[in-house]
Parts: sequence; C-alpha cells; structure tokens
Amino acid sequence: MGFLPLALLASAGINKSGQQAFTSAGSHTFTVPFGVTSVSVVCVGGGSGARGAAGFGGGGGGLSYGNDISVKGGESIDVQVGAGGSYSSPDGSASWFETSSILQAGGGGGGGGGSTGTARNGGGNGGSGGGVDQYGGGGGAGGYSGTGGAGGGGGGGGAGTQPTAGSGGAGGGGGGSGNSWGGAGGGGVGLLGAGTSGSAGYTANPGAGGGGGSSGGGGGGGSLSVAGNGGQYGGGGGAIRSDWSGGGGSSGAVRIIWGRGRAFPSTNTGNV
Repeated sequence: MGFLPLALLASAGINKSGQQAFTSAGSHTFTVPFGVTSVSVVCVGGGSGARGAAGFGGGGGGLSYGNDISVKGGESIDVQVGAGGSYSSPDGSASWFETSSILQAGGGGGGGGGSTGTARNGGGNGGSGGGVDQYGGGGGAGGYSGTGGAGGGGGGGGAGTQPTAGSGGAGGGGGGSGNSWGGAGGGGVGLLGAGTSGSAGYTANPGAGGGGGSSGGGGGGGSLSVAGNGGQYGGGGGAIRSDWSGGGGSSGAVRIIWGRGRAFPSTNTGNV
C-alpha cells in the first residue's frame, strides 16, 4: 500500500524544478529534496580586498559551474561560500560544493584574480587588480565563459591606465585614480546564468566602479580618500595608498538548481 504513494512522490520530486542560493560567507548545508537525483551548480569565489600599502586593487573571484552532478534525495551536502578579503587580510577565499574536488571557484588574491578552480563544465577567472602607482581599481569577478575585467592603474599625479570590461558575462574592472581619490571596486557577477558582461569603470577623479556582469552588482566608486568596495558577487576592492587603506572584496556565492532541462550557463537558469 505504501509503494505507490512513494513512487508518485519520487516522480513528483524528479519533475519539480527548484533552486537554492547561499550568499553568506561561511559553511552551509544543502539538503537534497526528495526525488532529486542531479543538480547543476554555480560557484563564485570571494573577491580580494585592496593591497593598499602597495597601491594594488584586489583581484576578482573566479566562477565555476557544473551540471548533472549526481545527488540522492534527503542527503546533506556541504557548501562553502568564500569570504571577501579586507585591507588587513586581502585574500578572498574559495567557494565550493560538496568538496573542493567536486566543484570549486577560487578567491581573488591580492592583485591577482581568482581561478576557475575545479570547473566541471565551464567558467572564468577573476580579473586582476590595477596598481601602476598608488590608487588601483579592483578586478571584476569571473564570468560564465570569460575573464573579469582588469582594474585600472592609478598614477600618483596622473590618470594611470584604463580598466577593461569583463568578457563572457564577467564583471568589469574598476577605475583607478590619480592624486588622492580612491580606486573604485570591480564589478561582481550574478547567479541566474550567463548574461551581459560588465562595463569598465574609468580612470578619473573619482574613479567609477566596474559594472556587474550577468546582472551582478557593480563595484563602488572611489571618492576623496575613500576607496570603493567590490560589487556582488566576487568583485575586488579598490586601493588608496595615501592613508594606507582600501576597499573590501565582496563575498562569493553558491547557487544550486534542479529540474528537467535546467543547466548552466543559460538553459532555464532563472528562478522558477
């Protein structure tokens, strides 16, 4: 008598679509819904904080995604969301699903962007932070098929070098700055699948933050003696050397989706 209802419940679970996102840095647990046998997952690593003493903006976090990852209904799976770095502790940390060897996206490190880590199907590296002289912009978070934009380089008395836009749905690099204006934060990246790449900030006073890729959050702009923070998720922070400080990198994130016909980077990846 109990067999048929259980079979019906299992069938309903397999056919049902759903999703869950983890966006707070730290350890979490994902409980697989009853009847679900595979999931698709995107991970974004935490962005780096500025390395202010050297004038370098922080690098963006990397992005990795994996499809058709086998799971069992009712099991508990570990999820780690990478933290964004700060001026005092610049390196962002990695985000992963189940274990770091199953699916992982690297955090930004100092001036360098985070790697795709363990990418089962695709992703992109984070952009590097700028830092010609003193007030570098943050790097953009990695995209679904391309690299985050590089942060612009500040020049103590001049404009420095221009930041670059993201590619493949990545965040754009934040603008660096001359004189005493803080560098801007790099753009973050969204979790709903591949979308438009983030635009570059510009090198001026104040520097403009990089645009968010795939509908992610844009980086904060620099202002007088204040550097911009990285945009959500995975954007790197801008630098300001004059008072030995800098902007923070944003945290990473992990999003899990399930249901027939759903897969990253862009097949029915919205909230349904």
